[in-house]
Amino acid sequence: MGSTPVSKDADERLKLIPLLCSCSFVVFFFRCISQQEICSATCWIGTLKGNFEKMSDVKGQKTPKIPVWDLPDVPKGVLPPHIELQRTRVLCTSEAPTYTESVQYSGAYASMGVDNSFSFAEFKKNFKVDLVSLDEDDMEFDMIGIDAAIANAFRRILIAELPTMAIQSVFIANNTSVIPDESIAHRLGLVPLKIDPRLFDYISENDEPNEKNTIVFKLHVRCEKKGPRLSVKSNELKWLPNGSELLLDESTSGSSSKIRTRTSFSRSQDLLSGFKDPIGPGNNDILIARLGAGQEIELEAHANKGIGRTHAKWSPVATAWYRMLPEIVLLEEIKGDKAEELVKKCPVKVFDIEDIPEGGRRAAVARPRACTLCRECIRGDDWEKLVAVRRVKDHFIFRIESTGALPPDVLFTEALKILEQKCERVIAELS
Repeated sequence: MGSTPVSKDADERLKLIPLLCSCSFVVFFFRCISQQEICSATCWIGTLKGNFEKMSDVKGQKTPKIPVWDLPDVPKGVLPPHIELQRTRVLCTSEAPTYTESVQYSGAYASMGVDNSFSFAEFKKNFKVDLVSLDEDDMEFDMIGIDAAIANAFRRILIAELPTMAIQSVFIANNTSVIPDESIAHRLGLVPLKIDPRLFDYISENDEPNEKNTIVFKLHVRCEKKGPRLSVKSNELKWLPNGSELLLDESTSGSSSKIRTRTSFSRSQDLLSGFKDPIGPGNNDILIARLGAGQEIELEAHANKGIGRTHAKWSPVATAWYRMLPEIVLLEEIKGDKAEELVKKCPVKVFDIEDIPEGGRRAAVARPRACTLCRECIRGDDWEKLVAVRRVKDHFIFRIESTGALPPDVLFTEALKILEQKCERVIAELS
């Protein structure tokens, strides 16, 4: 049987379909304003192209009339699953992580009917802090529902803007050791001091050292001539609550002469309120120098208040860092020898083997937080089709390691106060 020829009217309608599709493509692409929407547009175009090819290949049948408003459209008010995944996750392939950027523009998904603008109500609803571990010097917690810029702001404040007390001036009366004076002063400056900086004031060039802005330590160690070599450690630093004992000058011009020291304390620091614990180094086992037979060190060290932006010795943390929460997803069920191979591929033991009720064994994600993003589990033949390695963009694992001046939980609350002051200053400038 011969094929039925397509009518002239149907043929004309068929020619209009590419034109309508082209117009729709142009309008849709001009409305796209982000890479994610272009991906969505590409999928939409592919759907239209497939439908058009199916209609074009139909021979012997009358082509139906399709109104332009019946063409498939992008769902309004909700992002497609693959776009939502790219917006909220960092996708890690065997070569490199992808979609690492954050979409901040409020109209990024306007063509799909999704408002991407910041909502304070949504932020309050989603933001939370979960404490994972806390001890004297270390703290680990999760910050959920914030952008990487906010997490980085906390990190920078902790490192560079939280004040502490550190040794700033060293007055050496006697040093017969092999270590130069400036090297001893440098070592002393890096010794963390267990002092609450909130009890003290900053000192300027024009200020006199007093009980509210200066803490004085004395170190005097001598190695006997016939004795063994002596290690000078930070526990030799003795707090002088009454101020300096080194004479600045001595006047003997009359009975009213007064001996001056390098500080001018009006009263003893141990009488001030707030001093609950003795002032001293945060760690008593820090090596400062080694003395040989007959060698001696006598000095006085003055500590002042400062911030890490001025010098690293004032930084209250040994380190403060964060990372995105790892998310490991098994795209297919992995059983038998393949499961054993997957467990062996991971160097930090993220995966484990579990029994199946029906019999046999399969792989399971046991410790996703331990993932270091080495991506060994997705390297090799077809492993990317079985395992997906991702990072949650708004979930940060934060860790603070204090030097000992203040507990890590106090450091975090003080960082919050500084960030609040910065925000208030910006609001005041704008208003």
